Amino acid sequence: MEPTAAVRFSRNSFVRNKERLQEIARWVFFSMAILMIVPLVTIIGYLVCHAAPSLNWEFLVEVPKRGMREGGIWPALVGTIYLVFISLAIAAPIGVLAAIYLNEYAKDNWLNRLINLAVINLAGVPSIVHALFGLGAFVYAARLGYSVISASLTLAIMTLPVIIASTREALSSVPMPFREACWNVGATRWQTIKAVVLPNSISGILTGVILQVSRAAGETAPIMFTGAVFYKAVKRGDFFPYQLTDQCMALSMHLYTVTTQVPDVKESISYATAVVLLGVVLMVNASAIGLRIWMRNRKKW
Repeated sequence: MEPTAAVRFSRNSFVRNKERLQEIARWVFFSMAILMIVPLVTIIGYLVCHAAPSLNWEFLVEVPKRGMREGGIWPALVGTIYLVFISLAIAAPIGVLAAIYLNEYAKDNWLNRLINLAVINLAGVPSIVHALFGLGAFVYAARLGYSVISASLTLAIMTLPVIIASTREALSSVPMPFREACWNVGATRWQTIKAVVLPNSISGILTGVILQVSRAAGETAPIMFTGAVFYKAVKRGDFFPYQLTDQCMALSMHLYTVTTQVPDVKESISYATAVVLLGVVLMVNASAIGLRIWMRNRKKW
């Protein structure tokens, strides 16, 4: 006797096993996500709790006092902002243009394969090696001295590989029919890149920039060798305390200094400095992520 439709499509043991495995997989992946979030929340909570006694507005806009045992972090905060934005202003255009050439113009020959290999290897070079390169190339060879511009150029060299790699991936994600449609109506290669490829890959390009903001803000060795200084006298609340040829303070260097070189400093000052550094990185990242989401929502595909 032929089974009815209800019998044919009922849940049997095979289907129930599949559903059980799917539910287990869902909870395993959810647990992995929670395991990633919990340490982050724990670290931030721990830092904020220990930083609370010193974390206030005066701490942000005041200059260090009594050999950095008191006061605030204004010179280091401004110096970090200088280094991050100058280095990105140098690295981002160069990295994006290099990626455009490698993805849109370069032919598959030994020279371009060598360039790709160099970019990949450069991304894995330790920061201390970049610091020594910056010391030799910018401080001594270019005679820029220990300065903001030397430290920014060193950070720019360090951040270039990831920007190039992420930009190439973003450009490659744009479907080839988009380019072919432009070429078929008589557009040049550059017109196609400018009007179609870049607008549809800008969110991916910003991803590479976001990844490098944290690294540029948190690195100590490259700026220690090329431009960061133990202490720099500036006025409270001065937004332009440094010139490009001056040495500057930076939050990462300041944090290292107050935790290892300054005796009898309040514990909360070190933790407050770490929280501010983390906050600067999160604010810049949040702004870039918001811009990326806005641009992604404008996509037509």
